[in-house]
Amino acid sequence: MDPVGLQLGNKNLWSCLVRLLTKDPEWLNAKMKFFLPNTDLDSRNETLDPEQRVILQLNKLHVQGSDTWQSFIHCVCMQLEVPLDLEVLLLSTFGYDDGFTSQLGAEGKSQPESQLHHGLKRPHQSCGSSPRRKQCKKQQLELAKKYLQLLRTSAQQRYRSQIPGSGQPHAFHQVYVPPILRRATASLDTPEGAIMGDVKVEDGADVSISDLFNTRVNKGPRVTVLLGKAGMGKTTLAHRLCQKWAEGHLNCFQALFLFEFRQLNLITRFLTPSELLFDLYLSPESDHDTVFQYLEKNADQVLLIFDGLDEALQPMGPDGPGPVLTLFSHLCNGTLLPGCRVMATSRPGKLPACLPAEAAMVHMLGFDGPRVEEYVNHFFSAQPSREGALVELQTNGRLRSLCAVPALCQVACLCLHHLLPDHAPGQSVALLPNMTQLYMQMVLALSPPGHLPTSSLLDLGEVALRGLETGKVIFYAKDIAPPLIAFGATHSLLTSFCVCTGPGHQQTGYAFTHLSLQEFLAALHLMASPKVNKDTLTQYVTLHSRWVQRTKARLGLSDHLPTFLAGLASCTCRPFLSHLAQGNEDCVGAKQAAVVQVLKKLATRKLTGPKVVELCHCVDETQEPELASLTAQSLPYQLPFHNFPLTCTDLATLTNILEHREAPIHLDFDGCPLEPHCPEALVGCGQIENLSFKSRKCGDAFAEALSRSLPTMGRLQMLGLAGSKITARGISHLVKALPLCPQLKEVSFRDNQLSDQVVLNIVEVLPHLPRLRKLDLSSNSICVSTLLCLARVAVTCPTVRMLQAREADLIFLLSPPTETTAELQRAPDLQESDGQRKGAQSRSLTLRLQKCQLQVHDAEALIALLQEGPHLEEVDLSGNQLEDEGCRLMAEAASQLHIARKLDLSNNGLSVAGVHCVLRAVSACWTLAELHISLQHKTVIFMFAQEPEEQKGPQERAAFLDSLMLQMPSELPLSSRRMRLTHCGLQEKHLEQLCKALGGSCHLGHLHLDFSGNALGDEGAARLAQLLPGLGALQSLNLSENGLSLDAVLGLVRCFSTLQWLFRLDISFESQHILLRGDKTSRDMWATGSLPDFPAAAKFLGFRQRCIPRSLCLSECPLEPPSLTRLCATLKDCPGPLELQLSCEFLSDQSLETLLDCLPQLPQLSLLQLSQTGLSPKSPFLLANTLSLCPRVKKVDLRSLHHATLHFRSNEEEEGVCCGRFTGCSLSQEHVESLCWLLSKCKDLSQVDLSANLLGDSGLRCLLECLPQVPISGLLDLSHNSISQESALYLLETLPSCPRVREASVNLGSEQSFRIHFSREDQAGKTLRLSECSFRPEHVSRLATGLSKSLQLTELTLTQCCLGQKQLAILLSLVGRPAGLFSLRLHKAHRETVLPHTGGLCFGI
Repeated sequence: MDPVGLQLGNKNLWSCLVRLLTKDPEWLNAKMKFFLPNTDLDSRNETLDPEQRVILQLNKLHVQGSDTWQSFIHCVCMQLEVPLDLEVLLLSTFGYDDGFTSQLGAEGKSQPESQLHHGLKRPHQSCGSSPRRKQCKKQQLELAKKYLQLLRTSAQQRYRSQIPGSGQPHAFHQVYVPPILRRATASLDTPEGAIMGDVKVEDGADVSISDLFNTRVNKGPRVTVLLGKAGMGKTTLAHRLCQKWAEGHLNCFQALFLFEFRQLNLITRFLTPSELLFDLYLSPESDHDTVFQYLEKNADQVLLIFDGLDEALQPMGPDGPGPVLTLFSHLCNGTLLPGCRVMATSRPGKLPACLPAEAAMVHMLGFDGPRVEEYVNHFFSAQPSREGALVELQTNGRLRSLCAVPALCQVACLCLHHLLPDHAPGQSVALLPNMTQLYMQMVLALSPPGHLPTSSLLDLGEVALRGLETGKVIFYAKDIAPPLIAFGATHSLLTSFCVCTGPGHQQTGYAFTHLSLQEFLAALHLMASPKVNKDTLTQYVTLHSRWVQRTKARLGLSDHLPTFLAGLASCTCRPFLSHLAQGNEDCVGAKQAAVVQVLKKLATRKLTGPKVVELCHCVDETQEPELASLTAQSLPYQLPFHNFPLTCTDLATLTNILEHREAPIHLDFDGCPLEPHCPEALVGCGQIENLSFKSRKCGDAFAEALSRSLPTMGRLQMLGLAGSKITARGISHLVKALPLCPQLKEVSFRDNQLSDQVVLNIVEVLPHLPRLRKLDLSSNSICVSTLLCLARVAVTCPTVRMLQAREADLIFLLSPPTETTAELQRAPDLQESDGQRKGAQSRSLTLRLQKCQLQVHDAEALIALLQEGPHLEEVDLSGNQLEDEGCRLMAEAASQLHIARKLDLSNNGLSVAGVHCVLRAVSACWTLAELHISLQHKTVIFMFAQEPEEQKGPQERAAFLDSLMLQMPSELPLSSRRMRLTHCGLQEKHLEQLCKALGGSCHLGHLHLDFSGNALGDEGAARLAQLLPGLGALQSLNLSENGLSLDAVLGLVRCFSTLQWLFRLDISFESQHILLRGDKTSRDMWATGSLPDFPAAAKFLGFRQRCIPRSLCLSECPLEPPSLTRLCATLKDCPGPLELQLSCEFLSDQSLETLLDCLPQLPQLSLLQLSQTGLSPKSPFLLANTLSLCPRVKKVDLRSLHHATLHFRSNEEEEGVCCGRFTGCSLSQEHVESLCWLLSKCKDLSQVDLSANLLGDSGLRCLLECLPQVPISGLLDLSHNSISQESALYLLETLPSCPRVREASVNLGSEQSFRIHFSREDQAGKTLRLSECSFRPEHVSRLATGLSKSLQLTELTLTQCCLGQKQLAILLSLVGRPAGLFSLRLHKAHRETVLPHTGGLCFGI
């Protein structure tokens, strides 16, 4: 008996155990691999007797400690056919702590050999512990080769055998189908950009394993980051690379090391590269330094794989990143082991900033349909259920979408392997409807038939939950009870491995076979364990965002936990959960209802795109139609998904939810990394109205999958595919699919780097899309010849209304005819012919080819093309290279192209010489309404009007002209064209040629000419004045900003005499605004000289010449006496009537006198206006004197010494009354006598207005004294002159001396009015109204005296003048008047009292 058997003290029991295990050596080997991951099973024990091998293996297990030994004994009893009496004896003796003997002899103590990595016995020697030995190169090379062979041998032993667990098919561990790998480049300058990745995807969808490493690059750090969501097979691929290297397939690498961050995170001290390689992986048998020097020298042939970078410990502490992450950073950046290859795997998320910017990014995108089928074929190879499994996948769409995730595909195959023999075909739809029940069936498949170990499952779920809460994925024997370890090992729920935490510190660690399994078991514990109430449960039902957060460096471990909880809330899972809960169905039902209630609340909230996807997963797992309907109806009309990865499973889940929605929805995927076969998940989704993709990851495979889905979306109206890498092959699939979507209204292929031929292939489908309104092909870099081909398509396709091309923009706008559904369902050729017929009748086309590098020969081809096409609404060729010749050709063709609105030839290199050619070319174009040319601003725009109607017969035309006599001038119709030649650098030398070119345009209608912003100068203005009569009747002429002097400006006034059409000349000298305008209401038919043949027209012209005044407006001009004298002399010959409007900053008295002295020389003058012009205090007297000096002046109006207006009588009018208004002129007492003396020279003044001055009481007294001398026959207004009661009393006292006054009114309140009304003859009765005068007692006597003397005063009204009963009695007693009628009325607020007649006086109170 061996020493361990002796120490155990039970010879018979030990012998029975040895004999039992000798019968099943493969099972024992599997358990040795599980409990001692690094044990070598084959290398040195092949020659031993089977019984001796079993004893040796039992010895190795026993020395690991009580936890390992007890777990092993539990596995023996669970999995092997052990007699009941032996099982009881084994469990009672070895299965508990009291049965384990801790006092072992020297042979039973833990041996270093049992802890060595991969079971290789070697003496432990720390790096650098021995002194450097001098060896020859041959010896050094032999040591290195020996280590490399040791490294490869250890890897071969590790992957030599994978023994399946109980009830698992042999292929369970042997099947490997590589997932879709897509290489991408992303900017890693910032951590955020590094990970989510605006990626540029290569055209090929797949990248083989050998293509992951570009061995041709030998400089700088070479890092590859493998990104994939949970379950995509990142860890499996890492081990696959290691296995392939061990088998000799990756010959480019001499050494390969595989590390897992979940183990490296346990390291707390800083490591050197040699410690990482030799202490934590595999140590050389001797001379560490020599081996490391060789690896350093050949670093370009060393591959370091780090699995689970997202699990690196973060956030960083105060001292920076952890020790392992620091070492990883130095390896990536080449500061340690420079030149080595580094590969890291990670879930999408925020990765450390240590990754270099040039790191290669490879995305793992799971399985597509062919890969799923390949995996199933391998899994069920040589099994009769293979065909059944394939049929189940083909008929179960949900299961097929779940299999897009490799981990779920493996679980699905295991479940099908378990279900197919006992169930009828097609049962997978009911048994495997979602991910949760997939895992549930897996647990049932791994359990013994008919027996579900409930307590062990719940206990293991509690361990799983505790790990998720603490962020723990590695467990040790102390963390899990031995029976649970045995349970996990028996049912393949746990995996084991050696954990190296430092030199000589190694122990066995345990982890769940996959993180998602840990989450599922944790969900089972939450739902079925009596230790968890529903309030605690609902705290775990949350939605995790997939967006990278700056504050959240490490991804959570419980991403799928809410999904599993939602899946377990399904009614289908209730029997399973009730069984786990020992029949407590009520508790399980309450927990399920609580989970559903939380999801209902989440469904009604406004969520971001990532949380919407998570919610859809949870809702879909519940299999609750009511909840799915609520979620679908609550989704917004515009549903955006921006910058987070999406899988085919995500879209399939979203489609499942949308099936419960009635209203349409818009889906926008912008910057989301998508798997190539993702569009297949949208097949049959009839709720999608707008579908938009924008991602560099979309290639030909994506387009092919999308082409299969599009015809199944019956409500799809808008399709967008932008920023992709689709080539001609992918577009060909879409072009074939588009005609099958007749309901499409908008299609966008922006920014896809499409070739010219591909673009032409796309536009070929335009006639087959009867409802299409917009096709966007922008940012695709097409050539000029292709652009002309597209223009031909726009001309020939009956539904195209606009083609817009500008640099990168290329857009077709279409206006499909209104058609019924029956018409849309007819044959495409019939639709096309109908559309062409309708388009030929009513279509007009807008063509905008801007900045497209068109040249002269392109213009010729375009003209020939457009002449055959429909009517053109607009043609825009701006920003091209047509130059003078091309612009001339387009201008000549304008009349033939039937352009209805605009032709734009701006920025085409037109010169001054080309301007003349363009003008001559359009001279005969009847429809031209405006031509704007500005060489400085590179503007050349033609505006067109509708074609004129045919000319009417002579009788109709005469009747038309007679009818114009009945219309007001403002109602007369207009017909004109505008020629704007602005900022073209035109000089005097260009004018004659320009006027010749313009001569042909004058007979076509009233012409507006604009020469502003040129360089004509004085010579040009003078020359133009000579040439203007030859241009016929113009509507306006703009000469602004031409550098004219004052003499040249005043010289333009002569045009009033030489140009019959000129009615208004506006000049702002400082701003150089000069505008000559004709009569706005005149028509070309009487301005061209053809009207005098008709009597009605001649009569109408005479009427207009007499009624419409000519106007000269001169502002911002220094009006000095010489300039005014010259101006008036020039105006002598101007036909009248004439209105002169002057404006300057200040007009001196001398200038004003000069102007007024010239008035008699201008008999045609009807109005003189000085606006916004400062005048001196003397100006009122100069203007008042004009009333007598110039008999034609009928009104002088001066306001505030800034606005003066003189109105004149026409020569036909007889001399009559005149009026003067001098308001706000600061007139005071000292000015009254002079003003009255000047006004007394007038024969008849109907009105004098001196309001708003500074007269005061003294000025008013002086004015009243001079009043008899002034011949006023109307109104004298003295309001707002700061007067008091004194002026009112003096007015009463003055009335006897003013016999022509008939009425006076004074209001000293807020109104401040003082008005005196005169008559031409003496008045016997006078009326005086005093309001709000606030008389005091001392005023009563003067008031009585004035009443006594004013015998002509017949009525006095006092309104609110503060006279009480006492003052009224005194007033009546003091008034002494002869017998006669006199009315005295006293008005108070809202009250009037009439007193009886007394003494011939009538008093009214």
